[in-house]
Amino acid sequence: MKKICYIVAMRAEARPFIEEFQLHEVKDYFAPYPFILYQGTVGQMELSVVLNGEQHGSDLVGCEAASITTYAAIERLHPDLVINSGTCGAFKADGAKIADIYIGNAVMFHDRRVPGDDAWGTQALGNYPLWSQSEALAEVLAFKIGKVTTGSSLDMQPIDLEIIRSNGGQLKDMEAAAIAFTCSLTHTPLLLVKSVTDLCDGGEKTFEEFSKNLSAASQALRVANTRIIYYLAEHCCQ
Repeated sequence: MKKICYIVAMRAEARPFIEEFQLHEVKDYFAPYPFILYQGTVGQMELSVVLNGEQHGSDLVGCEAASITTYAAIERLHPDLVINSGTCGAFKADGAKIADIYIGNAVMFHDRRVPGDDAWGTQALGNYPLWSQSEALAEVLAFKIGKVTTGSSLDMQPIDLEIIRSNGGQLKDMEAAAIAFTCSLTHTPLLLVKSVTDLCDGGEKTFEEFSKNLSAASQALRVANTRIIYYLAEHCCQ
């Protein structure tokens, strides 16, 4: 394993560990698309961080941007492992706290409701494979583990909550399953690293809580990803 590629939606989520590893921006690498590439090396490992970029003055978030960014990154960079690092919602009832770090042990969509037989429903939920060493890495580095569910909206409707909880979901985001879908098509291993910005059952308004905790959650991602990168460089990049 020589090439690691992070896919990150927001600059705020990525900036702390881009600075930590002094990665440099490769200008216009994906032009004319808005995706932004930062690169550097850690030991013998090539480290890339690809951001979705911006449109209308804001970071591109959500499934569509995540899918196309991941596809372009895999096609151009040929990574051995894709890592989706980002923030998420979680549940106080599960013991989650703000800025907790989780490694995903499963991933699915929670807002693709397709009627019909089981084949359609199975495709809609996704339940895509993740890197086989995800849980082992979480155990070694003492991170929490949880199932990530993905939807296209920051808020959560009652039917979303029903699907999340009935399928064992613990973390709610807007990109992971879309990235996992793309990785499944190319048979590229995927690791999910999530930091909690908001508690879905905490009683606060989602956007206000997310905004208040984004900086702390992003700093927690910096610490977590630093440990992960050094672990991979030492144990998986020989």
